[in-house]
Amino acid sequence: MICVYTEDRWEDILAAVSSVHAQSCPALETLLVVDHNAALLERLARAYETDPEVRVLANAGPRGLSAGRNTGIAASHGEVIAFLDDDAVAERDWLRRFAEGYADPRVMAVGGRTVPVWASGRRPAWFPEEFDWVVGCTYRGLPPGRVRVRNVLGGNASFRRTAFEAAGGFATGIGRDGDRRPLGCEETELCIRLTRVRPDALLLIDDRAVIHHRVPGPRERFAYFRTRTYAEGLSKALVARSVGAAKGLESERRYTTRVLPAGVARGLRDALLARRGGAGRAGAIVAGVLTAASGYLVGRVRARRGGTTFSVVRIEGERP
Repeated sequence: MICVYTEDRWEDILAAVSSVHAQSCPALETLLVVDHNAALLERLARAYETDPEVRVLANAGPRGLSAGRNTGIAASHGEVIAFLDDDAVAERDWLRRFAEGYADPRVMAVGGRTVPVWASGRRPAWFPEEFDWVVGCTYRGLPPGRVRVRNVLGGNASFRRTAFEAAGGFATGIGRDGDRRPLGCEETELCIRLTRVRPDALLLIDDRAVIHHRVPGPRERFAYFRTRTYAEGLSKALVARSVGAAKGLESERRYTTRVLPAGVARGLRDALLARRGGAGRAGAIVAGVLTAASGYLVGRVRARRGGTTFSVVRIEGERP
């Protein structure tokens, strides 16, 4: 499933679909779910009208990524549903690596590794790898190999259909809504909810399931970094409200107490050795923590006052 919302990413969408067509483990179908954009819906329908492997659907719920995914889940036919960002391309064995993970019937979700493709041609010197999640990519601090995790990352992930039947769909009101404030964490909330209703469930990340994610120029700037980390704090407050702070912030505690201090130390060491960008990376990590924390505090206050809402839907749909 590829959720799309803007014609500005037309070439990216075509490249994403082509990468799915080229998989060594063929997909049963490719779903393009269009988020409340009639012109894009019509254009994609024309582009793929002769391709029996592609179905173009309109988001049947409220605007936003979560509702689009729920629309696709309800309409899909497969036993395992994989999600690919609309500005990413998958390596040839991407789906094969996912499929291998489901040999164990306890596995309910398998995610992969997302590699940034910087518009400028290389990583900005100040941008710390520990914060690659800001641009939707795998960040330093995640364990290597195929490992058990609390949650998969939504732009490069797969779930058994039975996971949605057990836990419901993605919560609306948490995740992305086009180009508006870059919220997230809808997959985190879903994964925690899933393991509550299915305590035996295993969730994995396999770093051999690789996609390459385009990072546009504006997202290489510190202004976006600051906006995205603040929005992540807001999102984490919603997740904590839904599933409790103990589970909602379980992985974040290790990240902030072990991964980020080590990143600051590396940045300062590089600065002392006169290596490019060291001081900037250390400063960005500190700034990212502070802005995320401020977003979290604001989100908690809003949640207490009833200023933010979200909902979980049951997945309904007819299957052949």
